[in-house]
Amino acid sequence: MERVSISVCMASYNGEKYIERQIDSILSQLITGDELIIVDDSSKDNTVSLIKKYNSNFIRLVENEKNIGHVKTFEKALALAKNKYICLADQDDIWIEGRLQKLEKKIRKEKVLLVASNFKPKFENNSNYREFKKLETEKSSKYIVNILRIFQGKSTYYGCTMMIDENLLKFILPFPEYIEAHDLWIAMNANMLKSVCHLKDDTLLYTVHQNNVSLKKRSFAKKIRARFYFWQAIVDILKRINS
Repeated sequence: MERVSISVCMASYNGEKYIERQIDSILSQLITGDELIIVDDSSKDNTVSLIKKYNSNFIRLVENEKNIGHVKTFEKALALAKNKYICLADQDDIWIEGRLQKLEKKIRKEKVLLVASNFKPKFENNSNYREFKKLETEKSSKYIVNILRIFQGKSTYYGCTMMIDENLLKFILPFPEYIEAHDLWIAMNANMLKSVCHLKDDTLLYTVHQNNVSLKKRSFAKKIRARFYFWQAIVDILKRINS
């Protein structure tokens, strides 16, 4: 079965060291009708000029006038997507060959709003080794368990591994102002809608370095605040589902 067109949404910020290899790995998998939306969050380095050098019909570059943070930048990129299926992409990873085809095949077969895969960690810049837990296919429908793991800070959902159906956008957009992790917000929505599938395959190389936003340790106060916002998110999701 021929795959349908896909939108890839990337947020970039001071990514000159890694972004070219990521764009290369994405462009090699795109077909006619696909798009790579890159919203740059007012980078101070050469990120934008490197993106412009591609002069590719696939790439839609949007530049934020001021820095608004990665969450709002991803929100902006998602709002610009025009295709049925949408992938999120970080600026510093590398897509494994066949990634888009695997995700698209799975989301169409399972008829879900979200498919999330696994990844292979790629440690750089003397980053400390850590073990990443894997998503398990058989736990795809363990919706309450999946949500509780998010509450416990043990989530295995990462935005860069996700493909979503455009119909999920009406539930996740706009992001609430208090959201600190867009990927967890997306995963919570999909689980509460009982429309999630875990793909056991590794579909990208996840670059681990000292500046990973998603891996930075939070203070105790921030952890408490995150727990409070978790319950606020539950309430807001229920309102959106029932509206």
